[in-house]
Amino acid sequence: MSSSAADQPATGWAEGPPPETVAELLRTLELTISRHLDGVLHGNYQGLTPGHGSEPGESRVYQPGDDVRRIDWNVTARTNETHVRELIADHDLTAWLVVDTSATMQFGTVVNDKASTALAAAASIGFLSARNQNRVGAVLVAGPAIHVVPPRAGKNQVRAILATLASPPESEGAGRADLAGALDRAGALARRRGFVAVISDFAGDDWSTALGRLSLRHDLLAITVHDPREYDVPPIGLVQLTDPATGRTREVRVTRAIQERFAAEAARERETRLANLGRTGADTIELTTDSDWLGAIALHVQRRRTQAVRGGVLKR
Repeated sequence: MSSSAADQPATGWAEGPPPETVAELLRTLELTISRHLDGVLHGNYQGLTPGHGSEPGESRVYQPGDDVRRIDWNVTARTNETHVRELIADHDLTAWLVVDTSATMQFGTVVNDKASTALAAAASIGFLSARNQNRVGAVLVAGPAIHVVPPRAGKNQVRAILATLASPPESEGAGRADLAGALDRAGALARRRGFVAVISDFAGDDWSTALGRLSLRHDLLAITVHDPREYDVPPIGLVQLTDPATGRTREVRVTRAIQERFAAEAARERETRLANLGRTGADTIELTTDSDWLGAIALHVQRRRTQAVRGGVLKR
């Protein structure tokens, strides 16, 4: 939408103690995440994503893959060899979760729906970010409604965010997710350089400009969530399809030819989405409702940790 959304008051979501079923789900989720990821994060790790940091370190010779924005032009001019300046990652990180829980996220045809997968991903990122007393805040979006949870430290803060995320307001037929507005709100609130994880199905492309603005200051992790049926629909004949965001319905006779056209269009849409994400400079994790979401996030953490060690950002 527009950046003016950042100046609008947050829409109040229902608050209070979560139902016992939700509380039990969150307890199980936290235990699963902790058991699986504790082994990944052993050692002196300065946050989920090392990032650019704020404290200048020493210069070193440029290596393929280094961020060109960190070129040390003074040293480069003196030595006639390209150098980059290392920036040590902040110990006191402020992390933001921007999570889409709109009507389109309530779709699922396998074990989980997209909202459940997004909740699990948010739990993983939240508990990882809360280590070392890092502060965690959230901007949650459900259709046009945006809700802000101010950043605080501790696991209880993550639990509060997840409880709110697990009980979003009804948004079916209310309109498409104002993801651009949520991103601008996060950018307005996150004054200090930090880490932002965005979890959504990233429908459309009106979010790309706002995400690009956010990347100028923060390290970004974009987690896309989709259901396998969004990439392929079987030729089952006449079906009635409903757009959960707008409530519009349409009858379609799904033949083999329609199936092939649908798959081709879905593949093009995925390529466009990934290209738009790539232009923002965000790291990307693709999740589906039938995928190993915890394994994918663990692999990302391990990869970033290895990159940090090789690049000299991690100091042991």
